[in-house]
Amino acid sequence: MAAPALVAGRTVDTDVHQALPDLRPFLSRQWRDRWLEVGLGTGTGYTNPRGVQRRDARPPNGGPAASDPLFVISDHLDRYQIDYAILTGPFVLPVGADPDYLTAVASAVNDATVEGWLGVSDRFRGSILINSDDPPAAAQEIRRLGGRPDMVQVLMASTTRQPCGQRPYRPIYEAAAEQGLAIALHPGAEGAGLAGPPTPVGWPSRYLEWHNILPLTAMAQLNSLVCEGVFVSFPTLRVVIVEGGLSWLPQLLWRMDKNYKALRDTAPWLTQLPSDYIKEHVRLTTQPVEEPDRPEYLVQTLTMMDAARTVMFSSDYPHWDNDNPRLLFRRLEPQLRARIMGDTAAELYGLQQPPRPEDLPSFSTAPADVVIGLSEAQE
Repeated sequence: MAAPALVAGRTVDTDVHQALPDLRPFLSRQWRDRWLEVGLGTGTGYTNPRGVQRRDARPPNGGPAASDPLFVISDHLDRYQIDYAILTGPFVLPVGADPDYLTAVASAVNDATVEGWLGVSDRFRGSILINSDDPPAAAQEIRRLGGRPDMVQVLMASTTRQPCGQRPYRPIYEAAAEQGLAIALHPGAEGAGLAGPPTPVGWPSRYLEWHNILPLTAMAQLNSLVCEGVFVSFPTLRVVIVEGGLSWLPQLLWRMDKNYKALRDTAPWLTQLPSDYIKEHVRLTTQPVEEPDRPEYLVQTLTMMDAARTVMFSSDYPHWDNDNPRLLFRRLEPQLRARIMGDTAAELYGLQQPPRPEDLPSFSTAPADVVIGLSEAQE
């Protein structure tokens, strides 16, 4: 049987993890040896025992998965008729003891992305990785690269030293709003580095438990952003919750709205229901989409969360649990599926026009100069 066709219109993948080459050429001398020796030095045991990268996503040149831009185009974008890929990099930064080092790593990742990926194809759009543990430096990095039309969002770990709606992080949101960029919160640093336990009740024993409970972080940060009034202070700001799941959102909306009606005097800066702020300012990516035994339950959940406004397709390519765009949301009515698969993301990232025609060479077969291991994500 032929594979189901994708919907017409723009298809935008909002979470594609590119590998990066050796970062040492993009680091100043004082950081190069440290990067080679310790990398991020997260010191966490929450790693997938089988790794996170799909073996069949490795290019023929022998590099790691998603290390060759041309192979990513061939293996993923062309295969599934994806117009644009939002690159979310090989990792997010943990809470660390040396903010200068982590800020330097963020800048190196961004420069490597610009040089090795964004110039290859108009179908790639970048994320500005920041060290949110140093908000002034993060704001400076946003302003350094925010004027590039191929950079469409700011990428920060969903794990922060304190809830991310609080005042220390305002310089980040101010810079992002000034540059017209979304803020993407991505998991992977929960329990890593100097962060606290990845759950409110302590430390899980293994990766399975850690991975199951990642939506807790997304819920806590979204609750903080709304209740602390971030969207009141920055009315043009948009936030993307990446890889946080979907099905928890309706019950959080109901709970926030109910409590706000009784406790609104404790947050007098809010002039709308919390659910109104979320539907206007927040977008969630689909991967890893929940898969209930009865598919109609997922359809009901999407209806309850106004998915036509709030949900964007993501594959999480090339990770072990990535989602196949041909198999997603086949039970949805076409207009809603079109919104999820591309239209909402196209509006958020300014991608309404199709990518310009390109005459690209075949993907490289030369050996790739990539340092494997230092950039492995936890997720």
